[in-house]
Amino acid sequence: MGNSTTICPKCESEDFVKSGIVMERQRYRCKNCNYHYSVQKKGKEIHPTVIIKALQLYLEGISYREIERLIGISHVTVMNWVKKYGLKSVNTAYQHPNFVTFTHKELLNYLSKPEKINQKGLIISPIGDKYLVIFWNVLKQ
Repeated sequence: MGNSTTICPKCESEDFVKSGIVMERQRYRCKNCNYHYSVQKKGKEIHPTVIIKALQLYLEGISYREIERLIGISHVTVMNWVKKYGLKSVNTAYQHPNFVTFTHKELLNYLSKPEKINQKGLIISPIGDKYLVIFWNVLKQ
């Protein structure tokens, strides 16, 4: 008899039996329509805050590959999220974002120097056990 965790994808019946193993995955046969199927393998789940962080970095003008290096998520995955959520890139013709990662102590030291933060736009965001500081250089027009 079947259990409630799997249903037939063709007729949505819960009446099935085991029918072997294919590619190390359990195969089932629906008793209702005789359809053979395997339970879908769940992919790696990514926490929504990581998705939001990646999209925020994209909107700040950071490239896909730089986001990959910072967060550890594939640049292709980030591109797919951008397409999925319909985001448009910002015009960075006159500004170029730069970023630096710091430990907590390094960040406090950096922020204690007024010349480092004078008239600059800064975004400070935690990434794991470090802090990402994004600042912009204004390009000549």
